[in-house]
Amino acid sequence: QVQLVESGGGLVQTGDSLRISCVGSGGTFSERTMGWFRQAPGKEREFVAVISRNGGTKKYADSVKGRFTISRNNAGKRVLLQMDSLKPEDTAVYYCARGPWGITTDTRLFDSWGQGTQVTVSS
Repeated sequence: QVQLVESGGGLVQTGDSLRISCVGSGGTFSERTMGWFRQAPGKEREFVAVISRNGGTKKYADSVKGRFTISRNNAGKRVLLQMDSLKPEDTAVYYCARGPWGITTDTRLFDSWGQGTQVTVSS
């Protein structure tokens, strides 16, 4: 399995931007879908964004579409999530995860997860 480590979270204000990063080590990275998920207190983990193996296809949750951008650098085993126009409802722990060969948003098909990075948006 690949080890994933997220970084870049923090406390920001409504309307601010933040970029969080995920770096992988070991295992397979470039041949897998990669995704970002989030979990707010008292809520289930939810899909945020996924990106295909070569970065050519991206999918976003409706709640973040137009505000968040996912990207990847396979040579550096890195996945980024650029978050703009942040809202208080974006507050959550954000997780990076490795998915299957084909692009999917199904959380159950992601087999390696990072420890998460906290993003807090104040109103």
